[in-house]
Formats: sequence, C-alpha cells, structure tokens
Amino acid sequence: MRLPDPIMLGDTPLGPPVFLAPMAGITDVPCRRAVARFGAGLMVSEMVASTEMVTPRPSTRAAVRAKALTEGALPVSVQIAGREAAPMAETARIVAGMGARVIDINMGCPAKKVTGGLSGAALMRDLDHAMTLVDAVVGAVAVPVTLKMRLGWDDDCLNAADLAARARDAGVAMLTVHGRTRAQFYKGQADWSAIRAVADLPARPPLVANGDVVDAASARAALAASGADAVMVGRGAQGRPWILAQIAHDMWGTPAPDVPQGAALADLVAEHYEDILDFYGTDLGLRVARKHLGWYADANGVSLRDQMMRADTPRATLDLIARAFGEAAGVAA
Repeated sequence: MRLPDPIMLGDTPLGPPVFLAPMAGITDVPCRRAVARFGAGLMVSEMVASTEMVTPRPSTRAAVRAKALTEGALPVSVQIAGREAAPMAETARIVAGMGARVIDINMGCPAKKVTGGLSGAALMRDLDHAMTLVDAVVGAVAVPVTLKMRLGWDDDCLNAADLAARARDAGVAMLTVHGRTRAQFYKGQADWSAIRAVADLPARPPLVANGDVVDAASARAALAASGADAVMVGRGAQGRPWILAQIAHDMWGTPAPDVPQGAALADLVAEHYEDILDFYGTDLGLRVARKHLGWYADANGVSLRDQMMRADTPRATLDLIARAFGEAAGVAA
C-alpha cells in the first residue's frame, strides 16, 4: 500500500496519516516527547480551557506555554475548548503567539465537567452557537484551525456532517470525527461507517477517523469504513508510545520503530517517568506518573505493577521500573 501524499495544514506538511489524539491529563509534554521518539504524523495537546487562558494565574499560563511547544520536527497542534467566542479567539491568539503551528477546537469531549459548562460535545446541540466559536477562532489567527467532533450528541442528534459542512465553509483546515455520540462516552464500538457522511461532503478538508484505532488492522478497517484520509490513535497509545509509528510501518512501509524490550523498555519508562517529575515537580509528578506506569505495565505484561503504583519516592519507583520492565519480554503491537 503506497504512502499517501502528506496532508498539508497551511505550510505545515503532516507526517504519515496516523495522529496522536488529544487526551485530557494525558497528552502533555512528557507524553508527546515519548511518542516523538518513535514518530507520529501529528500530535495534539491535551485540552486548554479558554477560561483559564483569558484570566490566567501564573501557574496556568506557564503550563499552557509548555503545552504550546513543538517537539523537534514533528508538528504539534494545541487543542482549545470553551463556550464563548471572544475568550476562544483570545486563547487562539495567545497559543499562536506561543508557537503553536496548528490550533484545534474541541467539540468532542464527553466529560460531564466539560459538557456541563456547554463546552466540548455539548456544542453539537446548538450548531449556530458552535459556529460562532469556529468563526471567531479562524478569524483570530493566521495558523491553520482544525475541528474535532463526535457523530453528534445522541442517536437523535447525529449532525456531524452538518457541522462539518459549515466548518468547511468557515475555513477549517481539517476535521476529526470520533465514531461515537456523546451519549456513548467510550462505550461500545466506534461506528467508523457513520463517519462516511462527512467523508462524502463535496470539497471537504482532510478528514481523520478516531475511535478504537489500536493497531494496523483497526486502522485499515477505520479508513475503509469511514472514507477518511487519516486515523487518530488515543487510548491505544497508552503504554505503547511506539504504536503510531508501528501502524504507519505496517500499513505503508515507513521505517519500523525500534520497539523496546527488556532493558531498553525499562530505560524508556524511566526516561518518561523522570520527564514527568521534571515537568510537574516531584510531589505532583509522582501522582501524574502512576497512571502512565500502570498503562506501561498493562500493555507490556510486566510484574510488580501494584508495587510501582504504591511507591512514594522517585528512587523506589525507578528501582521497581528497572526490575519490572528490565525483565519483561515486551509486547509489540
């Protein structure tokens, strides 16, 4: 299968069409650095709330500044979320000024704390209001603006194609559709075929299919069913930062990632762990790191998972990482 021509977002060419999904509390700078070691066509930051940007505390502004950093040669998109046009436009200007090469608008997050504030997927219940945000952000910045959505709010409100058509006309440079409604959250199987209504739109921008893409087989199935141009990997990358590069290799023959095993896997996990502590500080970093250690353990069949999760000092945790992952055979997918 021939590697397709790269998707262009403005003057930024994306890599192989396997992208890292934005995941709140997960796709932070340390996570993106781990993925960048192996490669990805695009990486999207965790969600940045517009209300925190326009009235920032110093710690909030510092964190968002870090989120806007690019990772070497790999393109990074910064995802923003909110419910009102003016704060969204100002947030877009701020992160573009910080160096973001692409800005993504979140209309897909199903979390109650987001939709309860009429942000995220809740915006799909009122497309007229949703489009005021799109128009404001596109008009505020010179960098490409993309949009991530779900199929709709629920089975009675399946309006992804309507929103996509209006976003296309407003100048959105790329669309991503998660093959579930907000009502489904992450339950059941993503319906990739339902994304085809967006794929069939005339003169549409590039389209990305999201939801349940975890390996080359599911990526092929998602592309075939949806008619999309690329896939986006979310939970499938947890504990397996190499999986995006592995999917691209399996599908299009791009360079194979050197999937770590044994001591190399232990080194990777330890580097990610220490990066988390450096980024957040030791106290917060110890808590943030536990979920990543759990995912690495689950994805790679290692022992000592519970001990790592309970360790309360960096030294104890690093010793357990060396023991647990150094002895693991590794699981490449």
